[in-house]
Amino acid sequence: MVLKKHQNPKGGLNQAGRDHFKRTEGANLKKPISSGTDPRRISFAARMSNLPGPMVDSKGRPTRKALSLKAWGFDSIAEAKAFVAKHKKKPATAKA
Repeated sequence: MVLKKHQNPKGGLNQAGRDHFKRTEGANLKKPISSGTDPRRISFAARMSNLPGPMVDSKGRPTRKALSLKAWGFDSIAEAKAFVAKHKKKPATAKA
């Protein structure tokens, strides 16, 4: 499996990839958070749990999606969905 120089083989971007993105796009990407209930981790789980696509490729290898979920501490889409359901804050309702 050939990896791009900015990809972490365990999922997501490596430090060089985050630095490159900051130089080219101006964004400050942070490392994955693999445990706890940090709002970034909840947001990541919510986005990834609704992302279409397989967890393994045609040869049985984990896809980048599966590797990213693993880097953030989730073994499956179902686990990420359950985490979001438990920890996502409900929007405040407006009182008239």
